[in-house]
Amino acid sequence: MKAAIKKYLGYLLYERNSSPSTIRNYKMDLTQFVGFLTPPGATTPALTAIDHRTIREFIGYLHDQGLQKSSVGRKLAALRSFFKFCVRERLVKDNPARLISTPKLPKRIPAVLTAEEMGNFLDTVAQMDVPATSSARGMSDEDARLVLPRDRAILELLYAAGVRVSELTGLSMLDLDTREKTLRVLGKGRKERIVPYGSKAQTALEAYWPVRDEILRKARRKPAREAVFVNLGGGRLTARSVRTIVSKYSRVVNMNWQLHPHSLRHAFATHLLADGADLRAIQELLGHASLSTTQRYTHATIEQLMAVYDKTFPHA
Repeated sequence: MKAAIKKYLGYLLYERNSSPSTIRNYKMDLTQFVGFLTPPGATTPALTAIDHRTIREFIGYLHDQGLQKSSVGRKLAALRSFFKFCVRERLVKDNPARLISTPKLPKRIPAVLTAEEMGNFLDTVAQMDVPATSSARGMSDEDARLVLPRDRAILELLYAAGVRVSELTGLSMLDLDTREKTLRVLGKGRKERIVPYGSKAQTALEAYWPVRDEILRKARRKPAREAVFVNLGGGRLTARSVRTIVSKYSRVVNMNWQLHPHSLRHAFATHLLADGADLRAIQELLGHASLSTTQRYTHATIEQLMAVYDKTFPHA
């Protein structure tokens, strides 16, 4: 079974072009399944010995461990995909995981800042000075002078282009067309798309370039010269760092919201939809494989409209 898993992970990498995070998560899920099947002192059963009852027991075990339905659903999806591969490779006759139903997840409507709230947030960040930033983030004035333009550019680009945090940190200088104001983004499944951004993001990027050059010049180790966004050491900025940056600025601005990078992506999509953009066009900009994923933003927009109606209509 372990050999089959290794072969399957290679298939995800070389044939499916799956993202590193997908491969990492599926590997972790399948390793957990093998561990469940192999208690101390036991031998891992053969692939052909695994049936739907075995997988049902594993799902029950996950529920007993207190895992959320979304996590259980992902692990079941990993098993389905793995056994589908095994059927294709003629390692087993049938896919035992297809007989197990996916746990029903509650429909979540993304909470989104209004366009005015988002504009106020970004304008406040743009007007911040170095001393305020350094004291709020616990760094020297010199470091704050270097990171403040970078952080402004990050926030503006997350909202202006609606990119995922992994797509933002993966940007290289060759992916930017500053004349056309577009980004070449590598999304999920390594699918490439072109995304435009606006003049405010362009202004923020132009303010960041001299600072980026200075950071790379001062780097002691080999700097990531191809990366758009770099840390103070000159290396490519990580997704975790971007999450920390967004969270910290939402606290510095003293917002009632706890912002995450995805909050800006949600706002991007919802505000486009509210301004009359076509749902298919928004799907292309976001890089969604399914239109049903994009349609979540329709519900968010309706919820916002109802809130405005209840607040302003005299007889609401």
